[in-house]
Amino acid sequence: MGTLGLIFSNIHNQENFDVTKERTIASTPIGGRYRLIDFALSSMVNNNISHIGVVTKNNYQSLMDHVGSGKDWDLARKRGGLTILPPYGTTCDFYNTRLEALKTIIRFIDVSPEEFVVLTDCYHVCNIDYRPVFQKHFDSGADITCMYHNHVIRDDDYKPINVFTINEDDRIIDMNSYQTYQGMASRSIDTWIMKKELLSKLVHDAIDRGLKSFNHDIIKQNLQKLVIVGYAFTGYFGSLSSMKSYYELNMELLNQDIRDELFNQQGYSIYTKVRDSAPTKYGMNASIKNSLIADGCLIDGNIMNSVLFRGTIVEEGVSAQNTILMQSTMIEAGSQLSYVITDKNVRIRRGTILHGTADHPIYIEKGEII
Repeated sequence: MGTLGLIFSNIHNQENFDVTKERTIASTPIGGRYRLIDFALSSMVNNNISHIGVVTKNNYQSLMDHVGSGKDWDLARKRGGLTILPPYGTTCDFYNTRLEALKTIIRFIDVSPEEFVVLTDCYHVCNIDYRPVFQKHFDSGADITCMYHNHVIRDDDYKPINVFTINEDDRIIDMNSYQTYQGMASRSIDTWIMKKELLSKLVHDAIDRGLKSFNHDIIKQNLQKLVIVGYAFTGYFGSLSSMKSYYELNMELLNQDIRDELFNQQGYSIYTKVRDSAPTKYGMNASIKNSLIADGCLIDGNIMNSVLFRGTIVEEGVSAQNTILMQSTMIEAGSQLSYVITDKNVRIRRGTILHGTADHPIYIEKGEII
């Protein structure tokens, strides 16, 4: 049984926020050394999915720099492997939905030899074992299996919120889309399994009929015609939809239990691009508490409850608490930072004081000098 993987890298980019202005959702840095696409790619590779298409639209240079040929995920192959899929022969504004994106790559889908296909988005942080999902798909006789997660909906979650109603046989009998929603919900995490032949048929039908929405025109409109089953993902699930959620996601990675679930499952590692950086160097007066520090950093100050990416320099006398400092950030001596997010190549001058809040962290754009 061969399986084709399709990853949508920037379907949600129309909901831009500061961190995603110059990059796709998929290439958003997280956790000191990872990008969001690492979680989707690694989950597929760990489940022996070795033919993966990354569906892009625009603004994907940083994504291509990160994934390259796919060798860090063992996807640099003569057959199958990793393929970047821009909208062939169209403008960057050609599509805004998954179904419209699938229309532009339908030939890639049709000529792929795999029997099944897994489709997923890139805005979530989770480590998925697809084996029980496929088992549920086979045992239930499903045409389509939709993954969902039970959690409390936040105000800044992506809209619309797609909520499933599921019967005792785990069949989805209704799906409602909400622009506002409060409380616990069985929310779609935009991950689906089906036969490739069925996907091709549905996309070709959508082309003929001018349909645009995958969730509404493919899933909801076929609930009575096809056997569409829900699979509840019960592991850690974080989603990126705003600066607040970006900050919270990184801070949650300071929790050892969450890190163990994401990164320390035997046979289910999260892979990323390997960089040959020197180990981080800590000065005699450095103090580090409850923080994630990537390689290649130089630390002489006080760091607490923070995430530091590669090549960050923190000089003596600096106090940085509850901060996210991206690659090659430099914090000069005597500065005080709390609830601050710096993008790449930022320089904070000597003695600068910056204090944000957990709900409204201060964000400093790439290359800025403050």
